[in-house]
Amino acid sequence: MAKLVLGIESSCDETGLAFYAQGAGLRGEVLFSQTEIHAPYGGVVPELAARDHVRRLPLLWRELVASSGISRAEAVAVTSGPGLIGALLVGVSFARALAYGWGVPLIPVHHLEGHLLAPLLEGELPLPAVALLVSGGHSQLIAMHALGQYELLGDTLDDAAGEAFDKAAKILGLPYPGGPALAVLAEQGDAQRFALPRPMLDRPGLDFSFSGLKTAFRLQAERLATEDHQGRADLAASFQQAIVDTLVEKSRRALQQTGFGQLIVAGGVSANRLLRSKLQATLAPRAQVHFPSIRHSTDNAAMIALAGSIHLEKAHTALHPLRARARWPLEEL
Repeated sequence: MAKLVLGIESSCDETGLAFYAQGAGLRGEVLFSQTEIHAPYGGVVPELAARDHVRRLPLLWRELVASSGISRAEAVAVTSGPGLIGALLVGVSFARALAYGWGVPLIPVHHLEGHLLAPLLEGELPLPAVALLVSGGHSQLIAMHALGQYELLGDTLDDAAGEAFDKAAKILGLPYPGGPALAVLAEQGDAQRFALPRPMLDRPGLDFSFSGLKTAFRLQAERLATEDHQGRADLAASFQQAIVDTLVEKSRRALQQTGFGQLIVAGGVSANRLLRSKLQATLAPRAQVHFPSIRHSTDNAAMIALAGSIHLEKAHTALHPLRARARWPLEEL
């Protein structure tokens, strides 16, 4: 019988706990976002994030027990990297205490692998596949040959797509978090009005670069009057379209290069509705596209519990020592 795993996520500004068991699926989940805490600063303040994880984890644990009726697991999985080192240490310490008290295995989980496996929460995950991992900190194309066997095909040379969205939103004076706010504004705009570049599509390779696009956006924004709402909406739409076009074309090239027929899209930016629709429309029927639910696109503990249960089942727990790691290349898995 599959073992019940408790997953713990605290790599950045979301605090999460979840129970998961192979076959039975998700048995309980709680998540708290620190958006309101960091909003006055326009971005995540690492020290504040770590302190709130300390306050929040015991409260969320009591909430999870009350809502699920479960008060113990047979293993504990925790995000141990990459991420903010202080935030990670809080989650790892909490996981160590529970696992020691229960006398159960403790499983370190790579945060990005959690994102790659998140679509499994919705159903089967056919492999091999190309994965497009897009978030505030990452824009990567990865060949997923099998569970635990990942090859980096392309990476960002500067800003990640999510970071570019957030910086563009800040230029327009939009509220934090900027990416979703910019996407809402873009729905009111004409994406054809501003001719913004599609970075690195004029050369071979699968790497990304969004700094030049961000500069072009800033120069256009400086020419707009503050009260020109329609101009701002058109610029937001043009910027979003440029990023989406770039991600879609690079994904198409990765599928062509590998010969795979499956694309997995993960990370916070995978919740972008234009990206989802454009990938489906452009790549079908050449490839099947798989997304996590919107709820599980951003950081969450369900994906960590799921990844932990897979490693537990395959006896991979001895591969990596449990320690908080601000940097942890996915290829090391």
